[in-house]
Amino acid sequence: MSLEIKCKNKSAEVLIYDDIGDSWLGGISAKTFADEVKKLGTVNDINVRINSYGGSVHDGIAIYNTLKRNSARVVVDIDGVAASIASIIAMSGEEINIADNGFMMIHDPWTISMGTADDFRREADLLDKTRSTLLDTYMKKATASEDTISQMMTDETWLTAAEALDVGLVTAITDEVKLAACANKELLKYMHHIPEALVANERKRYDNSKIISMKIKQKLKARNL
Repeated sequence: MSLEIKCKNKSAEVLIYDDIGDSWLGGISAKTFADEVKKLGTVNDINVRINSYGGSVHDGIAIYNTLKRNSARVVVDIDGVAASIASIIAMSGEEINIADNGFMMIHDPWTISMGTADDFRREADLLDKTRSTLLDTYMKKATASEDTISQMMTDETWLTAAEALDVGLVTAITDEVKLAACANKELLKYMHHIPEALVANERKRYDNSKIISMKIKQKLKARNL
């Protein structure tokens, strides 16, 4: 689990560099997040740094609410990617900064379900209600119209830093950050319209990890280990 929280002089830094929700092959659960933030006690500022492809909607909403309820001033920095429900967590910031080479992605909620026709109708109703909640959360920050943001969700829209600023989902663009790896890229399989720059970056990181792994194996073999 890639959740790191540091605190110094009443200022805390929270790193969310993982999937959201402990049902997603590990990840950061809302309960764990709330427990860790509670341990901080009273702080003046919380800097939340995000690099996540998302995960569980309900855990993400709960994490967002945990930050909004906190008396500290929350500043969000999107270091790499804030996709899906991670973009909702980003909306908790009084300031929302995104690295010049960062991305944000918003889309309609989806689910995997099974059961009777009635089960599917209930699931569809829940998805509609969840979508309305997510749209309302974006609109608390967005400067673009509700129709525009709603259509972006339907289309599954990947926003560059400049595009996110243009629609008001971030407040400032910061210098480029060397992207750290997100813990689990499996979520990308379920997404569409992924920017080629992001795909290339993940491919390069994957290729580099294979090269490093091969070099380690070669050294071990040379030592008869």
